[in-house]
Formats: sequence, structure tokens, C-alpha cells
Amino acid sequence: MKIVRIRIGTDEIAYGAAEPEGIRVHRGTPFVAWEPTETVVPFEEAHLLAPVFPTKVIGVGRNYADHAAERSAEVPEEPLIFLKPSTSVIGPLAPIVLPAGVDVIHHEAEMAVVIGTVAHHVAPEDAGQHILGYTAANDVSARELQDRDGQWTRGKSFDTFCPLGPAVETEVDPLEGLDVICRVNGEVRQAGSTSDMVFGVAEIVSFVSNVMTLLPGDVILTGTPAGIGPLVHGDQVEVVVDRIGSLVNTVARA
Repeated sequence: MKIVRIRIGTDEIAYGAAEPEGIRVHRGTPFVAWEPTETVVPFEEAHLLAPVFPTKVIGVGRNYADHAAERSAEVPEEPLIFLKPSTSVIGPLAPIVLPAGVDVIHHEAEMAVVIGTVAHHVAPEDAGQHILGYTAANDVSARELQDRDGQWTRGKSFDTFCPLGPAVETEVDPLEGLDVICRVNGEVRQAGSTSDMVFGVAEIVSFVSNVMTLLPGDVILTGTPAGIGPLVHGDQVEVVVDRIGSLVNTVARA
């Protein structure tokens, strides 16, 4: 099932599920009181939002060996985690806004885990029962702040720096090896597979849940393959994750 979150009209926001003829609106959320209605919104009329609005976004750094190598960094011995605020989240087609005074900003295509139930001190073998599904993400990063000044939080946390979408796919397994692709203006910049991750999804969910309680709707970014590169005003950036979908955003200078 592909779960989406849409705006209907000017002021109504609802969850729904993609069907051949459009988005079937559901009552409640995928986390509680989830039931279909008779309303189906045609795809061309559906304004897609980020598929969830998390209380927090957790990133995992250097989880692809080729990306660690291009950064001249070692692969960590345990997941290297950081936080992005919920205010950095945007949905498909929303603009990534480049903040004034920051020049070097990179795309990072990633597969993201969406948490479905409260997860606290979860064992790796039990991680799957706490996962709703997976979506595509772009961990936009102000590289000069992260590298030059060592300010990971500041460099990762600007408004619009976490595009998510287009949907949460509930029937996919990253262990099968899902392609993770990034294109900028149609040119392939990144091409990897979830089978290349240093730490798998179960290990990451377990590790994070032993640091902080994960709530329904929270998102974990699982790392990016090699090929990160700059975004500039006027670019169109697309993150594609196999069987999940294509996440497209424009880029604009503030």
C-alpha cells in the first residue's frame, strides 16, 4: 500500500491510499483509527504533502562506504546519528530554499524509515513490527557549516532541508536491494542500493530506540550513497527509491 497525505481544497488535510483511479481518502491516520471513506480524489487534483509530519527526523551519517570514502572519512563502528527538526520537512514539489549567506548546499538521496508504533529499547529482531513503511528523502545539507564549522545541527536543520515523499510504501523490503537514485536537472548524480548500507534497517531502528523513544510518524534517514553534489537556484532535484516513488523538488534562493 502507498500511503499519502494530501491537501483537499484550501484548508483540509487528510491521509489516503493510492488506488488505480486516484487517492482514496481515509479517516484518522495510518497510526490510529484508520478506515477508508467513499471519497476518491483524482491524481491530478491531489496536492501531495509530506506523507507524514514527524515529531523528529533522525539521520544516519556515513552509512554507505563509498560515501564515507568520498568524504575522506572512516566508516563508523556504530550508527552515527544526528537530528533534523520537524520544521525542515517539506513534501513533493515544494521548494528547497537556500538560506542567505550559505553558499555550499548539497543533495543527499536516501531511503527513509517511517515508524508506525512506539519503539523504546527495541531488539533488532523486533524492529520490523514498529515500522509502518518506507519513503524517499533528501537530506539537504549546508556543507560548509557542517565541514568548516563542525555545525552538523545547523547545517542540516534549515527550513525545507528535509523533503519527504511522495508516499509511504508499506509492502517493500530494503533487504531486497532497493535502488536509490538522485538526478539534478535530469543528470544522474547518485546511484546506490540499500543492499550497500553498512548498518541495516533493523540494526538502525534498534540502535536509535535505545537512545530515544521513537513515536508513530517519526522518520529515520538511512544514509546516502556516493555522488553528493551542489544545489543552486533554479535546479530541479529528484530522489527516486525503487518501488517507493519519485520525490521532486525545485531549488530557490531565499
